[in-house]
Amino acid sequence: MHLIWLEWSLLWLAAWLVLFLTIKDNDVRKEVLGASVLASVFGLTEPIFVPRYWDPPSLFNLAQTTGFDIESFIFAFSVGGIVVGLFERIFSVHHKALEPGETKYTRNTSLFAFTIFVSALFISLLLFLPLNPIYSTIITLLAGGSLVVYLRPDLRLKMITSAILFTAFYLLYFLWFVLFAPGYVVQVWDMKVLSGVLIAGIPLEEILFAFGFGFFWSGIYDLYAWRKLKVTGFRFRRFHA
Repeated sequence: MHLIWLEWSLLWLAAWLVLFLTIKDNDVRKEVLGASVLASVFGLTEPIFVPRYWDPPSLFNLAQTTGFDIESFIFAFSVGGIVVGLFERIFSVHHKALEPGETKYTRNTSLFAFTIFVSALFISLLLFLPLNPIYSTIITLLAGGSLVVYLRPDLRLKMITSAILFTAFYLLYFLWFVLFAPGYVVQVWDMKVLSGVLIAGIPLEEILFAFGFGFFWSGIYDLYAWRKLKVTGFRFRRFHA
């Protein structure tokens, strides 16, 4: 039971590696790797959630003694790349830099508004509302993603599709907890401060987080790179190439 969190995070890393190796386009590989490196920073937020949301036994007992753990960085790195890579692996996408005048708002205005809004919202929810941090996170992800869609409506289809794809992928992976570590969820997640709703043994909050993160993170790279994309088909025929 002590190494379940480590094993799960390594399973995510294995999925990331398989996805990365099956991508043949070097530009997409750079995008996935860049998204993963940026997402790994979210590992620093673990003290916000331990033990208020969950309290998983961690390698060297780091989560309980410092609030940080190695598993969180592995998990954040992996899911950050997978969110971006799933869409790019399934769909054939052509990227092109946005030209001045193609969007209602300029790049600098959009990035400034997005950064300030997301930061202010998350901090405000944490400090001033009596919410468990997972709810503050979910609200911020959905609101931040919605702002990206407002600023860049051309990314709407990619973001919604990525949210659905990642949620489905996340649920399949979460079933590992349910099947191979029975009782782990109710022992580690603080169900008393959550909704208490379990869907196939999975906390509702985890499902909402998966959808929110897939929606939010899938548009970030294109927003900051200030590029548009056009879906030109599917890559299914090349999965075994």
